[in-house]
Amino acid sequence: MDSIEPSSLQSGERTPSCPQKGLLQPSDSSELVQECLQQFKVTKAQLQQIQASLLGSMEQALMGEVSPTSGVQMLPTYVESTPHGNEQGNFVVLELGASGASLRVLWVTLTGIKGQKVEPKSQDFVIPQEVVLGTGQQLFDFAAHCLFEFLDAHCVGNQGLQLGFSFSFPCHQTGLDRSTLISWTKGFRCSGVEGQDVVQLLRDAIQRQGAYNIDVVAVVNDTVGTMMACEPGAGPCEISLLVDTGTNACYMEEARHVAVLDEDRGRTCISVEWGSFSHDGALGPVLTSFDHALDHASLNPGAQRFEKMIGGLYLGELVRLVLVYLAQNRVLFGGYTSPALLSQGSILLEHVIEMEDPSTGLAYVHTILQDLGLSPKASDAELVQCVCAAVCSRAAQLCAAALAAVLSRLQRSREQQKLQIAVATGGRVLERHPRFHSILQEMVKLLASECDVSFIPSVDGGGRGVAMVTAVAARLANHRRLLEETLAPFRLSHEQLAAVQTQMREAMDKGLRREPSSLRMLPTYVRATPDGSERGDFLALDLGGTNFRVLLVRVAEGGVQIINQVYSIPECVAQGSGQQLFDHIVDCIVDFQEKQGLRGQSLPLGFTFSFPCKQLGLDQGILLNWTKGFNASDCEGQDVVFLLREAIRRRQAVELNVVAIVNDTVGTMMSCGYEDPQCEMGLIVGTGTNACYMEELRNVAGVAGDSGHMCINMEWGAFGDDGSLGMLSTCFDSRVDQASINPGKQRFEKMISGMYLGEIVRHILLNLTSLGVLFRGQQTQCLQTRDIFKTKFLSEIESDSLALRQVRAILEDLGLTLTLDDALIVLEVCQAVSRRAAQLCGAGVAAVVEKIRENRDLDELTVSVGVDGTLYKMHPHFARLVAATVRELAPRCVVTFLQSEDGSGKGAALVTAVACRLAQMARV
Repeated sequence: MDSIEPSSLQSGERTPSCPQKGLLQPSDSSELVQECLQQFKVTKAQLQQIQASLLGSMEQALMGEVSPTSGVQMLPTYVESTPHGNEQGNFVVLELGASGASLRVLWVTLTGIKGQKVEPKSQDFVIPQEVVLGTGQQLFDFAAHCLFEFLDAHCVGNQGLQLGFSFSFPCHQTGLDRSTLISWTKGFRCSGVEGQDVVQLLRDAIQRQGAYNIDVVAVVNDTVGTMMACEPGAGPCEISLLVDTGTNACYMEEARHVAVLDEDRGRTCISVEWGSFSHDGALGPVLTSFDHALDHASLNPGAQRFEKMIGGLYLGELVRLVLVYLAQNRVLFGGYTSPALLSQGSILLEHVIEMEDPSTGLAYVHTILQDLGLSPKASDAELVQCVCAAVCSRAAQLCAAALAAVLSRLQRSREQQKLQIAVATGGRVLERHPRFHSILQEMVKLLASECDVSFIPSVDGGGRGVAMVTAVAARLANHRRLLEETLAPFRLSHEQLAAVQTQMREAMDKGLRREPSSLRMLPTYVRATPDGSERGDFLALDLGGTNFRVLLVRVAEGGVQIINQVYSIPECVAQGSGQQLFDHIVDCIVDFQEKQGLRGQSLPLGFTFSFPCKQLGLDQGILLNWTKGFNASDCEGQDVVFLLREAIRRRQAVELNVVAIVNDTVGTMMSCGYEDPQCEMGLIVGTGTNACYMEELRNVAGVAGDSGHMCINMEWGAFGDDGSLGMLSTCFDSRVDQASINPGKQRFEKMISGMYLGEIVRHILLNLTSLGVLFRGQQTQCLQTRDIFKTKFLSEIESDSLALRQVRAILEDLGLTLTLDDALIVLEVCQAVSRRAAQLCGAGVAAVVEKIRENRDLDELTVSVGVDGTLYKMHPHFARLVAATVRELAPRCVVTFLQSEDGSGKGAALVTAVACRLAQMARV
């Protein structure tokens, strides 16, 4: 700084209450002192105004609307994670600008073991003034020279070294290792650097020296280093506050709120750069004439106004200006001002800290003032202490208002009623000033009463913290590589999906010809879809999972009305004897009839039986094998309609007219077909998965007739049971298959349906944990529990409306202790598994609609697909991904997907209604 003359203190710059020099009488001394010190007092209302104004400026800047009048930058630092505590390795750190015109080189060893630290090796270098004010090349060549001198002195080999660069000036970062200097501060004025990438300038300088192989991994603001140096406690530090030569804060912001990042997941560290805050409406009332004088004589007038009221580079100078003013008005030192007192920079931060020491401060005051050529009286010393206290108290209060703005921002962005957070603190003012920290804490409690804040002093943020940023970046890169390798088999290419489509088409043709195939292609004896003329009352049964439904369906001119009741099927019944299962079903039907007043009526009944069957007629279905957890004995190979009729006979006094056995997939198609005549395919993606479609009767071997259509139940869940999906099956699919009740069967279903996706995810999470990618490598008992990760969690976790904290809550409810990084990885795993499922489903649909098109020799087919199933309906992206895959693989088919309304119930009744209509037409 240049010298500031006393004449620059004009009362017109601040307030007339600070009298002009030379106008005072001795009796006015006390009043002058009070008026002078009063300027540094800040009211609660003023602090709240600063808090609100800074918060508004922060949020504007986050949205990309930087106001030239506020100056807050809100710069992304591209630090995406806080330490886990297991980071390890050796790192070189180059620290520039943290403590004035000095440079520090460190060798930092991280052990990855809690409580075990290795003291870093370090060396400080003073930067000559001609370098501070010289060219950028001079500065970075000097830095590289110091770096190499340090490495030579410590006999570091020429292995690949990872370096973290602490560059403590306002920068615009575009990556972790890309940072453009916005403006110099702290007395630096090197030419040719502003607007340049400082990492590249350092790399160029290192290359010019040429002795070591050094990779500059990250450029780190000293404030970020302070946050990262904190030991993880009950939770990570997610805010950092630095008050040293300058002042700044950083915090972990939700990435979706940072406009320049265009990200919707995760968090990123934002450097607030609040030293440049300069909103006139908020700061104007608390600026004194001394602040104006200091700013006017500084290297950057009009800039960094907030920092000049708080930063350690300026506190001593503010004290000096006040002392000069009081001395010139004969209140101090008998009106004497020494040349040293009049020299800018003669009172330093260290002097202010020493003079405010409660036990030795007065002695230090005398020593420091005598060194300035003054002869203070006891009353002078006490007044000097009051001046120091006034300047520093204001600084602490302003700092608290700014920190309260950051806390308010975090509380708002995370939508938390009570924010519990740790703040890492660093810098000489916070560490050494006797009262700054306590005033700060007191004011933060007052201004942010809904936040529970713990302050944690950071240990060597410039060294250990920068090394930690570098180590975290290395950890994230390694975890990303392992995650990509793990999920790569789930990311299917166009060629792989087209191969699945081709293989399914071949399996369909073989199945229709009754040749060996993993697709059974079963005739359902449903020969037509609804035409809208169906009328009457029908009963429907729906058995396809652990819940069983009985329905009364009334088909009238105005539409379809449904009354239904749900009954549970206990596991002991589902896996007991067949007689026990069907007796339970009939008991439920009788209960429903009595409740609906239908006792004694014999209504046509459609039976939705959602298990693989070979139909021999509309009312004859041979169960091929149980799926979905059912394993009732003496049923496989039997006609399930006969088993139902036998149970009716055993019950006696019950009359039921079983007209049709219906697969739930067929019911879904028929339900949608009642609304849309172009619906010729049914698709289920729920607990299990299946598809049906209307095939040309001439292509169906074993069924008489060459004209007309036949609905084919594909039973596509078994697709690939012949090994044709082996190239897509992962080790996780194999583990799920081997642990199932039907190993080697339903392989397609086990890659798609809701019964298995959660288990696939669970096995992937276990593997990633063993690799150290998840949960800090600590195996958790809950993940060892089969089926604990429900498929519904995939739908909830992947929901666009959920913030990551809600994703964490879902996982924590399972007993998982996880970080934000873990939540992001779990999200990515869920996305990969569900995306593959949807794409495989889409490849299957593409095979079916292409077959229908070719059957009819059409250039373009317009067709609708009726769809049911909780996975398809509830998952936020499944339906979109299926449709996109179909468009990609079957471009000559225009496919509309219709969500079925109660396909298995309403559809069964409509199959029955169509059968009754066709039978009546045949009689006529």
